[in-house]
Amino acid sequence: MVDLRSDTVTRPTPGMRAAMAAAEVGDDVYGEDPTVNALESEVAAMFGHEAALFAPTGSMANQVALQTLVPPGGELLCDADAHVVTYEVGAAAAYGGISSRTWPAAGGDPDPDLVAAMIRPAGYGAVPTRAVAVEQTHNRSGGQIIGLDVLRGLRAVTADAGVALHCDGARIWHAHVADGVPLAEYGAMFDTVSVCLSKGLGAPAGSVLVGSAERVAAARVLRKRMGGGMRQAGVLAAAGRYALAHHVHRIADDHVRAARLARTLEPYGVVCPDQVRSNIVGLDLTKTPLDAPALAEAARAGGVLVSVLGPTAARLVTHLDVDDAAVDRAGEVLAAVLRR
Repeated sequence: MVDLRSDTVTRPTPGMRAAMAAAEVGDDVYGEDPTVNALESEVAAMFGHEAALFAPTGSMANQVALQTLVPPGGELLCDADAHVVTYEVGAAAAYGGISSRTWPAAGGDPDPDLVAAMIRPAGYGAVPTRAVAVEQTHNRSGGQIIGLDVLRGLRAVTADAGVALHCDGARIWHAHVADGVPLAEYGAMFDTVSVCLSKGLGAPAGSVLVGSAERVAAARVLRKRMGGGMRQAGVLAAAGRYALAHHVHRIADDHVRAARLARTLEPYGVVCPDQVRSNIVGLDLTKTPLDAPALAEAARAGGVLVSVLGPTAARLVTHLDVDDAAVDRAGEVLAAVLRR
């Protein structure tokens, strides 16, 4: 099978497995795992923040970040397709008592002026806006990248309003590689950033939340409350450190392969290659006789796995375990399905 459902399906490389086996470990709940501590210090420095917290999942990293930014009964603003309100099973409301309000899904182009107009101050009967969240790269828009000028505009808007700005940076590595923006420059835009080690980088699990020392200390308590206090977690942290050392720059290969897939499928009217900027190829099937479940079923029969995002929306994601031959095979199978 050529598995294009997600870049979370990768398996640890031999070098990563060796690093995991050799990891020095301790009890992370006591702050005594040296490999976790090293990972946290390394990622904090990458993004120019004071501190970082290793979490088992990206959803947990996002949710503890939001709880440090938005008190119960406060409001979070984000786009309607944001991961934090689409794929995290209502955690902001269920665990944080956070009220969410969204602007129309705009992918990689949120409008700072629109966001500014949505921010509500505290006042009688109002739910005050406490934070804004953006996603880099943006999953449901096909891996679109929010430009630096837009992020600067959002930072200015939130700073003027006295509200926090969070980045769900699960695939911020892809934006960094595609646009060449230094990670520290991204970090300077946000109060908190969550970054994923298992999407694109190939680690088996784990995300890191970066922020101020005070905020990360609060997040550590929230992580424990949510069941994320791991013990000898250095085994997982070692995989993350290996990924950061060896797998960031190779992301460019995934971008090239995604662009190749898009060009192969362009004649069938399901994708515009110019819009494929990272490792995600979004397929719009509205102009074909196929719906997304039918496409996925036919592709599976041909040995290719794809994600179904909606009745007429599907997604292909290139990653560490998909080489040139696999991309070419997937393109042939999908093209044959779309020709039917």
